[in-house]
Amino acid sequence: VHGEGSSAMRRGLPSIPNFWRRCTTTTVAESNSRFDTNPVRGTRDFYPEDMRLRNWLFDKFHATAANFGFSCYDSPVLESESLYTRKAGEEVVQQLYNFEDKSKRRVALRPEMTPSLARMVMAKKGSIALPIKWYSIPQCWRYERMTRGRRREHYQWNMDVWGVEGVEAEAELLAAVVSLFRSVGFTSNDISIRINSRQILKQLINQLNIDSALFIPICMAIDKIQKIPLEETHQLITSLNVPSATATQLIDTITTATFSQLQTTYPE
Repeated sequence: VHGEGSSAMRRGLPSIPNFWRRCTTTTVAESNSRFDTNPVRGTRDFYPEDMRLRNWLFDKFHATAANFGFSCYDSPVLESESLYTRKAGEEVVQQLYNFEDKSKRRVALRPEMTPSLARMVMAKKGSIALPIKWYSIPQCWRYERMTRGRRREHYQWNMDVWGVEGVEAEAELLAAVVSLFRSVGFTSNDISIRINSRQILKQLINQLNIDSALFIPICMAIDKIQKIPLEETHQLITSLNVPSATATQLIDTITTATFSQLQTTYPE
């Protein structure tokens, strides 16, 4: 490094400190404001001490996935915008970091990994032998309101099983999650695992006499329970012309009832 710096100076290039001072002076003179050293809102820097912790955790992800026979994959962080709008409609564009590139193509930073995985599998046109067990640790981007512990860019550990019709895939994924938690020092005293079921939700909506045509939008509203206040989730559901009392009962049941309580309250 020292040799490269010395060579640069011999070629008449400015030293780094002088160059930086010139840049800073020019910036202040032109904009009359200080250089902003903060990362873009919703993002973060990883200093060496942060990277050591992140790498330690990612190593746990890799080791756990390998122990369960999963293969690692990745995809470009930049994808065609239509990959996401085709899946969820134009509404998803509101949460995308999307733009038009210099070739007039609509592109977006990936907000999740599943569409990219589907594209990759489809690109092989049936040449991939099923079942497949793949995993990834992608960086994802969502332009949405930030809440505690949730930024606009994040990494997530994805484990996907394709080609298994039974519950064996879910059981294996749950076992992998438990193994991961144990490897980082957590026990059942620290962590609880909750399993959702669209079939149960369908039955619950039916029992509450909610129009079955509202199932998908209600699912989208319920998916936000952990992200926004319950009052806002309530407003999203009532905006679908669901009575306020029914929306309250639905939210209360989902957030507080155990499976045994559901069986007692809604035996059918």
